[in-house]
Amino acid sequence: MHGPAAPGWLMVALCAATGAYCLLRLRSAVEEQRRAAGDEALMAFGMAGMAVPAAVYTPPEWTWPVLAAVFGAAALRSAWAARDDLGHLHHVVGASAMVYMAVVMAGSAASGHGHGGAGLPLLTGALLLYFAGYVLYGGARLLPAPAVAGAPRAVGWADRTELARACRLSMGIAMVAMLVTL
Repeated sequence: MHGPAAPGWLMVALCAATGAYCLLRLRSAVEEQRRAAGDEALMAFGMAGMAVPAAVYTPPEWTWPVLAAVFGAAALRSAWAARDDLGHLHHVVGASAMVYMAVVMAGSAASGHGHGGAGLPLLTGALLLYFAGYVLYGGARLLPAPAVAGAPRAVGWADRTELARACRLSMGIAMVAMLVTL
């Protein structure tokens, strides 16, 4: 992504750590947790790769179309899964945003532009509004709920819903940052 190297590396670290936890969630006993964790791991590692500062590493030109194809396939898979569970619509939006960013990055790499502002302002703004709203909603959901007496408590790291929500929140924040620097 464009911008200073230090925030880029912090974004890489945040997204890679989030992706690592999503891989851990693949071991969950709950099938829906596993399904969502795979989608979120792909997103997190893709975002980590895209966030590597351009001053440090410039990927080959073929990288962007490959990323667009991978995330396009992920968006289609999530759209198919959304038939049964509307919770996958967020994954459709996220994967589509990744396709959009890959296309914009391919265009800026092909034209030799090494700076942001290459995207469509209206689409970038709509995605920014969506993810900013998602971050605010996700942050409000992290507020502690009153404990219910006798309610079972998840003990395994893969089944900790509060950690899964925190990971989704961090990916939303990273998406906002990436769209701002686009």
